[in-house]
Amino acid sequence: MNILAFRHFDFDDISTFSDWAQWGGHQLTVVNPAVELDKKWLDTTELLLILGGPMSVYQEDKFPWLADEKRFVKSAMDRGIKILGICLGAQMLAEILGAKVYRHTVKEIGWHLIERSSEEHPWLKKMPAEFHSFQWHGDTFDLPEGATLLATSEACGHQAFSYGNDVLALQFHLETTPACMEQMVTRWASELVDSPYIQSAEEIRRNMHRVAASFHILHQVLDQAALSPIKAS
Repeated sequence: MNILAFRHFDFDDISTFSDWAQWGGHQLTVVNPAVELDKKWLDTTELLLILGGPMSVYQEDKFPWLADEKRFVKSAMDRGIKILGICLGAQMLAEILGAKVYRHTVKEIGWHLIERSSEEHPWLKKMPAEFHSFQWHGDTFDLPEGATLLATSEACGHQAFSYGNDVLALQFHLETTPACMEQMVTRWASELVDSPYIQSAEEIRRNMHRVAASFHILHQVLDQAALSPIKAS
C-alpha cells in the first residue's frame, strides 16, 4: 500500500508509522505540506495520514499553505482515498466536511481516558472500549453532518469520528513517541499551566509506560485500514 503522511513540525517523530509500514511491506512517503505539495500524489496514494501540528486549521492568514493542504485533502476524499487524520488532521477533516473548528474552553494535555461510543467502525474492530492516550490540543470541533461519533473524553466530547468507511479522525495521539513527548514538554513548557486537564511534565513522563499500548492500538487501526477495500478513483 502506498501511504502519504503530512508532517507539520520538524521534531514530530513518525517512527511509529514507519516501523509499521516496514513490517507490513508498505511504501511510506513523509512530506511537510507547507514546503512540498504535489497533486500527482493523488494518483498513487492509497492511505493519507494527516498528522498533528501547533497551528490551527483556521489560521490561514498566518499559515497560507493550509488552504492548499485542505484542497488536496478534499480531492483525496472525493477520490475515495483512505484518510486518517490525527489532532490537527482530525480538525482539518471536520472543517472540510463543513463543521466549525474553534478554541476549546479548556486545553487537554497529557494522558487522558478515551471512551468509545456504541458506534462501530471497521478500522476500530480491535480498539478497546476505553484506554488512555496522549493528548495535546487547545482546539475542538463540532461533529460534521453525516459523521459518526466514535469516542469521547471528559474534557472533550468529540475525540474521534468517521465519515463513511474511508475517513477516520482521531483527536488523540496514539503515535507520539517518548522522544517527541520530551521535545514537546521542553519546547512548549509554557503551556503546562495549572489546569484541570493539563498534566505536569513529571506526570506525563511518569505515564510514558502507556506508549507501548498506544502503539499497539494504532498499529491495529492501521492493519484494519490496510485490509479495507480500496475504491477505484
